[in-house]
Amino acid sequence: MKKREYIDSVHFTGRIWTVLALLAMFGVPVAISIRYNAWPEFSVFMVAFIGVAPTFWTVTIIEAFTFTPMLGAGGTYVSFITGNLTNLKVPCAVNALQAAEVEAASEKGEVISTLATAISSITTTLIITIGVLLLYQIKPLLESPALAPAFANVMPALIGALGVVLISRDWKIAISPVIFMLILFLVAPGLASAVGILVPVGVIVAVVAARILYKKDRL
Repeated sequence: MKKREYIDSVHFTGRIWTVLALLAMFGVPVAISIRYNAWPEFSVFMVAFIGVAPTFWTVTIIEAFTFTPMLGAGGTYVSFITGNLTNLKVPCAVNALQAAEVEAASEKGEVISTLATAISSITTTLIITIGVLLLYQIKPLLESPALAPAFANVMPALIGALGVVLISRDWKIAISPVIFMLILFLVAPGLASAVGILVPVGVIVAVVAARILYKKDRL
């Protein structure tokens, strides 16, 4: 009963903040357009909108189905409102669940993933705030050739560290989607820009591989 009340309160609060976030996102450009009386031409807007909307809608729907079981209700609301799921929120939640040795779908997993995504959001906000305030002072340092290789490899380092933990845990299952994706990107390098859409493809490959190994009693 208490769990049901907690989940209901999470959905109630999450929906309110989702609506407020959407109003803020749409409100800023609308307010600027009203203030300066500078509205985009409808035809130009629709050309740009049609060009990018299908991709973003597809990725968003895929992320909702893929990441929600990993993040839980609270973690999902926090992550989708604050953004940057693949780079920050999901790795933080997964690492926290791994460190606590709990399942994502459990009651403890729900709380831990929510805390992990919330702390990630707070940390990111603080870092961005500090960066904005000190950007001019640290700009030469950030643009220095010495740090350029580090900034170019942030994502590989993050995903690599997370991948080692997950792959070593169930390597028999993980090896199939890894090999599949490696071959796919070698054959069609252009698909690298559609990584978000290919996430469920990797999930399907992993599920099929797990099913085959289970049938053969290899797990």
